[in-house]
Amino acid sequence: MKVYISSVPAIQIRQRRVWAVTVKEGEAAAALRRRRALRRVDGELEKGNYKAALSLVKQLKGHPAGLLRGFSSAAAKAPGSVSPLDELKLSGEIELSSLQLAVDAILHTVRCSLGFQMQEEQTEMSLQDFGETMDIESYHSIHEDHLMCMQHEAGHFLVGYMLGALPRRYKVPSVEDLLQDKFAAGKVEFIGFEFLRDVGVDIKSNKNFSKRKLNRENLRKFSSVILGGLAAEHLLFGHSELLHSDVEKLYRVLQWLNLTENEADSEIKQAAEAAVLILSRHSKARSRLAEAMALGRSVGYCIETIEKNINLQ
Repeated sequence: MKVYISSVPAIQIRQRRVWAVTVKEGEAAAALRRRRALRRVDGELEKGNYKAALSLVKQLKGHPAGLLRGFSSAAAKAPGSVSPLDELKLSGEIELSSLQLAVDAILHTVRCSLGFQMQEEQTEMSLQDFGETMDIESYHSIHEDHLMCMQHEAGHFLVGYMLGALPRRYKVPSVEDLLQDKFAAGKVEFIGFEFLRDVGVDIKSNKNFSKRKLNRENLRKFSSVILGGLAAEHLLFGHSELLHSDVEKLYRVLQWLNLTENEADSEIKQAAEAAVLILSRHSKARSRLAEAMALGRSVGYCIETIEKNINLQ
């Protein structure tokens, strides 16, 4: 009879088991603390106390236990630095061919959308005519539209969260909403993007406007977030519906800031790259988030979903 003797002393084995149990208990306690804190965040958001909600999230981010590891973890770099994809090319970190194709497709969609808007009157007539054919649209097509809308809004939400922009509310139209209105819109509103109310107003004549509200770093964050929905569509479906108020909104902001054409093109390109990288790295989190948003879960619940599923490698 052979007797096998472990090369690892029994006491070390017991210590490792105790350590593993302790780690799991610590993670469970941290998760419970996070859930409780996020319920407080939801309470502040519901009351419209956005600064208080953001302050709570920042406290969780800075907690020694790392309660919020995802928030602001992909903070936007200042313009002028190496682009996100170029940086990864230099490091050889990941295969970039598919991501570059997605970025190129997004930039093409942006150009097409801008051209589409220049024909607004003709477009409105086309949409009206198209609406008259809705009765022959299949139920299956509506479900596809709903799926795309889910992923689009989740793209905004996740990119914003990872860049440090806290969503304050969102809406994803249901299948029933889309059956009644093919173009029912979703939305994600963020704390810190209130400057959009001033877009279109002459900065010089607007006494309430401060350029500190939208420095170049915050512009990069906004640009990446606004393209997050479009990026999600291209990564998941390989195409976009092309009807994007997001593109119009971004273009208006860039015009409002008097960026040159080259500056605007560079801003859009790097924002598209940042959005694509975030969504590709955290595809599981994006998928779970889309499901939660489709069910109308609270912002705090959505944040919890992200934190449980982000890729920390």
